[in-house]
Amino acid sequence: MPLMRWEPLREIDSLQREMNRLFDSFTNDGSPMERTTTAFVPLAEIEETTDAVHLKLEVPGMEAKDIDIQVTAEAVAISGERKSEIKTEEKGMTRTEFRYGKFRRVIPLPVRIQNTNVSADYKDGILTLTLPKAEEEKNKVVKVSLG
Repeated sequence: MPLMRWEPLREIDSLQREMNRLFDSFTNDGSPMERTTTAFVPLAEIEETTDAVHLKLEVPGMEAKDIDIQVTAEAVAISGERKSEIKTEEKGMTRTEFRYGKFRRVIPLPVRIQNTNVSADYKDGILTLTLPKAEEEKNKVVKVSLG
């Protein structure tokens, strides 16, 4: 059996590369090409008041013209595309961890709304929708029987 020289620094470097690959597999961060094709799903908050449903979506890095909002009496569909700015460096490497691509999210509403009176605001990457409740939902009385 031939003798091999032990190089601890080389083994530490190899261990670091393997650990990086392991963590990349857990976070689904593959190659830069894979990252640019992975779409994102905007996070949402929904709040119901006596008169309306208030919906907020987090869509940073987009312009209002790139967001499409469609509202029915029972749901809100929001779609858009976050476009990447491709920067190339002659010497060195460019790495991005941002998510780019198309997205579509349909959010069912807890009550029927008047989809003709919806108001929207987009500021600092937050899309805010005010969805007024339908009149029959405001005046809805439910009879509860005992026994």
